[in-house]
Amino acid sequence: MDTLEIPVIYKNKELSLKARVVRFGYVNHIVVDLGGNQITIERDEEGNYRALGDTKKMEGSKFDVDLIKAVITVLQSL
Repeated sequence: MDTLEIPVIYKNKELSLKARVVRFGYVNHIVVDLGGNQITIERDEEGNYRALGDTKKMEGSKFDVDLIKAVITVLQSL
């Protein structure tokens, strides 16, 4: 399992988000830690990124959809 840090500029702040690459069969998923919530980012059938998360675990916690979009923007630029 490879680990990496994703540099994101979000709300005029430079963030370095910890992530790991997990391989499922022939597909690589990127699992990003966003404030204790594990968000899985994968490519869809069209090659675009999408975010997946366990909604039951996220219930009652704050997570920012715009931050997830910022992470996806960084990944698309690679």
